Amino acid sequence: MESCISVHIGRRYVQVFAFMSFMLARAVSVTRYSIPEEMQEGSVVANVAADLGLDVRSLSERDLRLDIISSKKYLDVNKDTGDLFILEKIDREQLCGTKATCSLKMDVIIERPLQIYNIELEITDINDNAPQFRKENIQLDIFESASPGNRFSLNNALDPDVGSNSVRTYSLSKSDHFTIEIQTGRDGSKFADLVLKKALDREEQAVHNLILTAIDGGAPPQSGTASISVRVLDMNDNAPQFDQQTYTVNITENSPIGSLVIKLTATDLDFGSNAEITYFFGPYTSEKTQETFSMNSVNGEVRVKEIIDYEESRVFEIHVEAQDQGTNLMSGHSKLVIFIIDINDNYPEISIKSFTSPIKENVTTGTVVALISVSDRDSGENGKVDIYLAEILPFVLQKSSENYYALLVSEPLDREKVAEYNITFVVSDRGSPPLRNKKTIILELLDVNDNPPLFPKSFYTISVTENNEPGAILSSVTALDPDLNENRYLVYSILEKSIQNMSMSKYFSINPETGNLYALKSFDYEKEKEFLFHVDAKDSGVPQLSSNTTVRVLVLDQNDNSPVIVSPWHAQGSVAEELIPRSTDKGYLVTKVIAIDADSVQNSRITYQFLQLTDSSLFSLDQYNGEIRTMRMFSQRDSRKQRLVVLAKDNGEPALSSTVTIKLSTVDPVSKASSGAIEVPVEYDLFSDLNLYLVIGLGAVSFLFLIVILVIIIVKCQRPKPVEEPPPCRNSFPSLRNSMNSQIADSTLISSDAYWYSLFLAETRKGKVVVRQTVPNGAGYIVSSIPRSTGLTDTSDSAPSTLQESSSGFP
Repeated sequence: MESCISVHIGRRYVQVFAFMSFMLARAVSVTRYSIPEEMQEGSVVANVAADLGLDVRSLSERDLRLDIISSKKYLDVNKDTGDLFILEKIDREQLCGTKATCSLKMDVIIERPLQIYNIELEITDINDNAPQFRKENIQLDIFESASPGNRFSLNNALDPDVGSNSVRTYSLSKSDHFTIEIQTGRDGSKFADLVLKKALDREEQAVHNLILTAIDGGAPPQSGTASISVRVLDMNDNAPQFDQQTYTVNITENSPIGSLVIKLTATDLDFGSNAEITYFFGPYTSEKTQETFSMNSVNGEVRVKEIIDYEESRVFEIHVEAQDQGTNLMSGHSKLVIFIIDINDNYPEISIKSFTSPIKENVTTGTVVALISVSDRDSGENGKVDIYLAEILPFVLQKSSENYYALLVSEPLDREKVAEYNITFVVSDRGSPPLRNKKTIILELLDVNDNPPLFPKSFYTISVTENNEPGAILSSVTALDPDLNENRYLVYSILEKSIQNMSMSKYFSINPETGNLYALKSFDYEKEKEFLFHVDAKDSGVPQLSSNTTVRVLVLDQNDNSPVIVSPWHAQGSVAEELIPRSTDKGYLVTKVIAIDADSVQNSRITYQFLQLTDSSLFSLDQYNGEIRTMRMFSQRDSRKQRLVVLAKDNGEPALSSTVTIKLSTVDPVSKASSGAIEVPVEYDLFSDLNLYLVIGLGAVSFLFLIVILVIIIVKCQRPKPVEEPPPCRNSFPSLRNSMNSQIADSTLISSDAYWYSLFLAETRKGKVVVRQTVPNGAGYIVSSIPRSTGLTDTSDSAPSTLQESSSGFP
């Protein structure tokens, strides 16, 4: 045996053959090798890297490993050379017993990318075991009345080797009375029956000693011997007989212990003790069979002794003997074949061969996440396994080889929706009822920067009152990013924009971490009413993502500007002076107070009222338009100089105001003679008490006289006027208003269109024509006021007063 092993090892007897088989839509190759048993440790079987087409240099990096299915690790792979070598001696008899073929199934698994190769290693038998009999000394009692041709069962020899190396023949030492006949069992085993070829004579020879030799078919052959001692007994000439030579029974696996398999019956034609039959297992019944079943020696019942597993043994063969109790024991032989029926008693199993977790959420569809194998020890439909996912997930199972499945990504993954998946595999066989099993793996997703920051609103409106404190927080403009870690850390900034040649960063700042918006300046509503800019939010991921929103800052007006009185014009700190004819009628427009307020809306609404008044019965003031008019005609008792203090007040909270003091002087009409100017009164106080009494007393007498006088005066006033001198008339008096207009023309008034409109109304109501002309250089307007005729007399030609108006704001 040792020489045979050395020959195999010396020659490195390794037979390699491979074939390709196609399974479903994917081709899977199975590489098969064949080696003899008992090869020395370290012996090289083959170079799997070369056979599988793998790059030897990348084996260590790709984590090459060998997975031997359902067995201890007899072999391993050298990751440096790719050689498949013996790790531990393989004893075929220990590994596979008496099976006709013996093989090891292995998987070569390599990562990055994940690949699996199926390898089947056949272990061939060598003749390393000699046949051995169960009993080295066999005792046989044979009646002398035994007829030639009678057969006697002998213990067969056992050889752990298989095939040609198992027992092939028997030989018997030289004998005149006995010979052997070699029989072949159902499993191919050989056993010998001792056959009587010549009648026995106890008186001639009571004991026959024989040598039985079992020879195997190895090269060279090996053998084993047993001694046979035959004692010749007196006659018992009828042996028990079974009604069948072979019995066949079917029973299911897992039958309860004690279950009746069959009741065997044999008959003996003899009488008395020679007809009493005892049943027992024949010498050819295996020990495992005798451990699994029991036989009642009295009634021949065969019952289950141990739990039967179809996956371990599918057929049992029992050799039965029935022996009588005669002085010369005789026996009959029969064979019982028990077929085991498979039931679905094994749950399918799941094995995770490879699993990658965590993975990035942006992996492409079709990426392999795990490799799973399934198995079931049952046979037929009971051993066919189906696998599926317990719930609908963005993954799919794809069959890669027999009983192997790959878990693939079938849909895009999004960590922001599902951060991890509990993937439950369910396997079910096709038995009735089907058996199921399950296994769960947890797949975690790694975050990638695939979500830009998002502002809750695309447009923010923020209000701030003017005269705010610089550095005060206005509002918080924040965005949200559903990513994780640095992918969600946001940095805020204001997109650069210039206002009146000033950068937006001069007006506002934003906290880059919190998004708090601050005002860097104190705003003036009269200069800036609103700001429009963009706030940008960027995350810290790679690549960096960003978004922006529009921010509108509205400056709210505050009542911080007092009304400015622009008419009647007066130098700052001085009194405005006005001249009016003393003969004015009731309702005469004395002047119009015009004030403007740089504030807006409510804060710019101005009302007027007298603060001080010399005679409250003489003048009235319109609180909305500022017009001062006479409430009655002047009397002789009225002072010639009147002092009015007018208050212009806005509508803000708190209200702001300005005052102007107006000094009114009344003058009488003047007339000029050709030789010089003579001042004559043009009006009398007709309503004095004295004149009233005279009118009453002399009314009737003087009525016609007064009419004549009035006619003469009217005719006199209608005479043609000399070019150089104006005629005396009620309204032809030297007015300081022209001088005031001259002062206005010489001064620069900073106004707007609102002031131009107010000035237009004031001058128009005084009976003047107002003309506005644009200055050629665009600096403002030239406003000219031309007096009209009052209707009482022709007005003298007078130079128009010119007002210069600038388009800039008031100081």
